[in-house]
Amino acid sequence: MRSTLIATLLASGLSICSAQSSRSLARLEAEYYAAIYANHYGVPVALVRAIIQRESDWQPCTVSSKGAVGLMQLMPMTAQRLGVRDRCSLEQNISGGVRYLAWLMQLFRNDLRLVAAAYYAGEDVIGRRGLAYRNPDVVRYVRAIRAVYLREMATEPESEKGLEKGM
Repeated sequence: MRSTLIATLLASGLSICSAQSSRSLARLEAEYYAAIYANHYGVPVALVRAIIQRESDWQPCTVSSKGAVGLMQLMPMTAQRLGVRDRCSLEQNISGGVRYLAWLMQLFRNDLRLVAAAYYAGEDVIGRRGLAYRNPDVVRYVRAIRAVYLREMATEPESEKGLEKGM
């Protein structure tokens, strides 16, 4: 009886460790892709990390009630436009999301407030209204992104700091 209990506890402990290590490996892989693609496309790593944190809390295949999927919560049409075939793929999702952020940064002249707002609400509505768009959900989202972005900026090496306009 006692040996059965010990074996059961050992097995459950091993499965918990295995699950935790696979989750931490997925997180490390996601952080790797976030840094690589952010640097490649000229997007602040802190912004990419803030978007991922807010959108999915680093959960790889999260699906929203609106149909957005993955770490960066790509909508179907956005993913299609960016050539992302598997929105649950860490690499494809992050690559597509960062490319979208880079495009938004160019569109909104690196104003990260507008970039974050457009990431959440869509570039068309933000393009028309800019900072005059005062939807409470969008305002809360931009504030949340700003808070995480500033925390991330505080932990980045000096050489990686840069585009802070608007945040």
